[in-house]
Amino acid sequence: MRFDPDAAAFEGGGLRLAGLQPLLDGAPAPVVEVSRTAGAVEWRLGGELAGARMRLQVRAADGLDLALTLEGLAPDRAVDSLGLRFAEVHGLARYLRNGYQSWDGSYLTAPGDPPPDDNPGRSPRLGFAFTALLPQTGDGAVVLGFLRHDRFQSRFRFDDDPSAFSLDVETLWDRTAHDGTLAAEPLRLFDSAGVEAGARAWARDVAAAAPTPPRVPARRITGWCSWYNLYAAIDEATIREHLAAAADFRRRHEVPLDVFLVDDGFTPEMGDWLEVKPQFPRGMAPLVADIAGAGFTPGLWIAPFMVGNRSRLFAEHPDWVVRERATGEPLAHMKFYGEFRWHKRSEEYYPLDITHPDAEAYIRRVFRTWRAWGVGYFKTDFMLFGAEYGPDRAVWHTPGLSRIAIWRRMAQLVREEIGEALWLGCGCPLWASVGLVDAMRIGRDVGIGWTGDHSAESLLRDQVTRNHGSGVLWQADPDCILLRQRFHELTDAQVRSLALFAGLAGGVLMTSDKLDELPPERAALFAALLREPALACDFPALEGHAADGVIVQQARRPNGSTVTNLFNTRAQPNTKDGVRLGPYESRLLLAPGDPLEAVQPPD
Repeated sequence: MRFDPDAAAFEGGGLRLAGLQPLLDGAPAPVVEVSRTAGAVEWRLGGELAGARMRLQVRAADGLDLALTLEGLAPDRAVDSLGLRFAEVHGLARYLRNGYQSWDGSYLTAPGDPPPDDNPGRSPRLGFAFTALLPQTGDGAVVLGFLRHDRFQSRFRFDDDPSAFSLDVETLWDRTAHDGTLAAEPLRLFDSAGVEAGARAWARDVAAAAPTPPRVPARRITGWCSWYNLYAAIDEATIREHLAAAADFRRRHEVPLDVFLVDDGFTPEMGDWLEVKPQFPRGMAPLVADIAGAGFTPGLWIAPFMVGNRSRLFAEHPDWVVRERATGEPLAHMKFYGEFRWHKRSEEYYPLDITHPDAEAYIRRVFRTWRAWGVGYFKTDFMLFGAEYGPDRAVWHTPGLSRIAIWRRMAQLVREEIGEALWLGCGCPLWASVGLVDAMRIGRDVGIGWTGDHSAESLLRDQVTRNHGSGVLWQADPDCILLRQRFHELTDAQVRSLALFAGLAGGVLMTSDKLDELPPERAALFAALLREPALACDFPALEGHAADGVIVQQARRPNGSTVTNLFNTRAQPNTKDGVRLGPYESRLLLAPGDPLEAVQPPD
């Protein structure tokens, strides 16, 4: 990319980004004068902002670094957001829309395309952190991404008019205090050979810019999780049965199976983390000791930001939850008013106010207690609760903090209390977590069918565009794989292909199924994948996946050998690079003698 100061435009990679406008609080700022130099554009503002100026500094680095500042603002003028509009984006064919947390979607789309589903949180009009722009002519992509994510949330707003496409990039200041000078989070703009290569380069830049170096476990996280087989219907006897089965599977197959995670279902209400249901008569500490005694790293599930309205915590401390600014009532992030109330009694779920010193002390005590029990793996879920709301809607005990500063209070607290234990973030901000979590869920729950919201289809859609952070920012978690024969709607081909996809993704590898009930061929497949080390996984044909329906997955082992997986995601036969694929079939391209030959089906 190059910057044309005369036109105040960026050109390269088959694209032209022009029509620069400064944005304040989501709208164009009133400009009375514009000046340009070789490496900067400056806007003098008028109206109620008279005397203030915004400046965009452009510096050549690995691409172009963009620094936007606002100076001369009255210190008592609150600012919601600060950003830029590229009012004229020429030559664009498609762009990457990336959500903010584990579940809100990442996919390539074109201006004017409809949403992938009816969830407004996955709208193609709104993205976060970075985007990749694909040109109408030629190959490659242009990547535009924010480098810092530990202070503020940064977003993209995409126009839906293909004939006059525009792009907004904004840092959400959330009305935090300032002295008259504000700076947006730094941006990097560069050409890339493709979306995958560009996304991985951007992830390395984020890692370098992070104030705390990323935590990337050298050893692959493997194990068993209770959720996708037992869900909330757990009790001590059932967990112990699955523990025995997991230990026997590990012994018989001689595989690394390290973590044994008791997921949600053992606490009576969200927020009451030191209480247990009657189904666990000994409490959790003895069960954690049993898990450790069987040679596993004990894991427990928690949603530290969640407080149910029927919880003892809320009954005794109603001032510990976040309030609605408009009404003063508790802010209900989730509501269950009808027949389905999950597996708790609560009808509403509120964010815990981590800025309240007593609430902070309580949640610290929870993590400290669990760690003292011997928990070595923490799955923190629904972490998005703490990063969704700005001061326009939410009232926190301590005012004046950005939503990410608030979220990081919880995240830093967790890391302090659990020490060097493993931590998986789920339903979690992907980039604010860098340097704190060890692993990150990067897609939807796998579900029990191929289509729908909680499905293989939605999971695959998100993960191929997010796995670039694995091994760079954290170890990616593609979610558990289903191996059981019954109680799901997946075909044999779909089960095998999804297992290979998750296993070759290179990060976390877990299942929830009872391991002494697996058919021999699926047990052998799981064992073969468990023997694979942490892999470096790329999707080199990412741009063409939607067109031909075939995921091309390349996994590189530490010894330099490579496995290529061709995964036909469609219900019809397909061909890729001369290889014929049946419906939903995966075919591995292997060197002679590769250890995965044993699980390759016959031609």
